[in-house]
Amino acid sequence: MQALILAGGEGTRLRPLTTTVPKPVVPLVDRPFIAFMLEWLRGHGVEDIVISCGHMAAGVRNVLGDGSAFGVRLRYVEEPQPMGTGGALKYAESLLEDRFFMLNGDVLTDLDLSAQLAHHERTGATATLALTPVDDPTNYGLVRTDDDGRVTEFVEKPSSDQIDTRNISAGAYILERAVLDMLEPEQPASIERDVFPQLVGSGLYGCVSEDYWLDIGTPERYLEATFDILEGTVGTGFEQRTGGSYLVVERSVDNAGRIIPSALVESGCIIAEGARVGGRVVLEQGVSVGPNTTIERAVVLRGAEIGANCSLRGCIVGGGVRIGDNTHVEGLSVLGEGVTIGADNVIANGARISPGVELPDGAIVF
Repeated sequence: MQALILAGGEGTRLRPLTTTVPKPVVPLVDRPFIAFMLEWLRGHGVEDIVISCGHMAAGVRNVLGDGSAFGVRLRYVEEPQPMGTGGALKYAESLLEDRFFMLNGDVLTDLDLSAQLAHHERTGATATLALTPVDDPTNYGLVRTDDDGRVTEFVEKPSSDQIDTRNISAGAYILERAVLDMLEPEQPASIERDVFPQLVGSGLYGCVSEDYWLDIGTPERYLEATFDILEGTVGTGFEQRTGGSYLVVERSVDNAGRIIPSALVESGCIIAEGARVGGRVVLEQGVSVGPNTTIERAVVLRGAEIGANCSLRGCIVGGGVRIGDNTHVEGLSVLGEGVTIGADNVIANGARISPGVELPDGAIVF
């Protein structure tokens, strides 16, 4: 089996993280985000993978290369302009085999693709959608099926009185090559809106799974995905590093403070006396944490410098950020790469600060 990953979006909901880094390779715990998807696919025997790129495509290629570092073969197609999910599929046609997976590239999941494939083969389907139940489906499109798994109807963003199932599309499809004949070359199209409705009653099936599934398109969900990986809520290779302790502190860390699980503290980090890191924290390589500073439920990327008597809670701090003494960052705030925040600031309420911005001492108090 082969897979096509759609990874061409700009990741606007994750800015400013995605202002300088392509969304597919934004760091997530200890690797580029899309590496978790490559690992997941490899675990189900999929080693031939095509990535459909668009925005900042060169940055994706530079990080992932030919895929050998991840145990797979990677090839790339780059759309000259966005043409929707169906257009991206058609554009990759020359590289695709008779049957393949098609995957949304901004999902973290451990869905059982092998079970989905067995379901597809058993039913003789033209297309099989992975379906997952969610607590609140009103922001998604419901997928109704009959007792045999045949898709009977799609309901976009249903009102509460329309909810008779909680199953939504998980963004993982198995497609027969015949689906490509339903798309016109170089024409914008949505496979979800233009193709799948045509297949209702003609070989379209759903395969329901209650395995882990999360769209990580927002800062809140990015943090949720981070914590779930740290604590093994989703099955990933990171579990092998923790050995069940929910804590990884690399040997070269200079720690005079406290580190509380769950946490990942990478090489070259310096944690000063009186500082507390954790739980639910990632410090990438070379992060320095000043005296009596507290960091919890947060991600701090490579080379950031945090001053004394600070608190970072429920936030994301980009690479190379500098935060002055007595500054507090919280409330799903996101600091872009290379930001400088002076002393005595309070950054809260979901504030997003663009890369390279410099704020003087006492500039912001939310």
